Amino acid sequence: MARNVVISGGGTGIGLAAARAFAADGDRVLLLGRRGAVLEEARVPGALTYAADLGRAEEVREVAEFVGEELGTVDVLVHSAGGNGRLEQGDGGDDPLGAVAHDWTVNFRLNTLTAVLLTEAVRDRLASPGGRVLFLSSIAAYRGSGSGAYAASKAALHPYAFDLARQLGPRGITVNLVAPGYVEDTGFFGGAVEETRREQLVAETSTGRPGTPGDVAATLHWLASHAAGHITAQVIQVNGGAERGR
Repeated sequence: MARNVVISGGGTGIGLAAARAFAADGDRVLLLGRRGAVLEEARVPGALTYAADLGRAEEVREVAEFVGEELGTVDVLVHSAGGNGRLEQGDGGDDPLGAVAHDWTVNFRLNTLTAVLLTEAVRDRLASPGGRVLFLSSIAAYRGSGSGAYAASKAALHPYAFDLARQLGPRGITVNLVAPGYVEDTGFFGGAVEETRREQLVAETSTGRPGTPGDVAATLHWLASHAAGHITAQVIQVNGGAERGR
């Protein structure tokens, strides 16, 4: 039976790969993102698109209204929106402390607030039972990201998801996170990774290769399946063994 699947950040990278996986099953997919043209160019068969800044409550409210009108119920909610805050426009100032404040604010807005606002806006529309909520965390949530801000913004999703799992569990809804490691063919780095850095990242894996958007999408797709119905409040790492255990 076809499901209604909402994917933020669905126009590129992991979100796009996930959208194609669900669409291939015949599911009805809604792609969300800030850039309408990118969503349209994604060309996911049968997909609806809606351009919005999910870091703005008023725009998320409009997304929720659209979801209600077009889909009604949300069977699967995938949070793929977010990214490297360092790629966003700077605050234009020369105050070092102000730059730190800007960096942390941007990262939490991109990676944490977008997911929280969208979840809260549509939580009453999640299919009960059988609904699935899936967050994109990161290997950085375990080992840091250099500046701290990006890693912290992803790690902040963990307790939120765990609380949500307890709240929604009685409705038959599961909530999980997927934490990718180094994944190629995304816009996360803003361009090609310097070869020495790429070799270092690949060398950390046990599989000897970088991850792909399809690797992560396949895990999201499985967590959304009936087979994963008793898995909730978990972080599934997809990093080729670069980070072990936890």
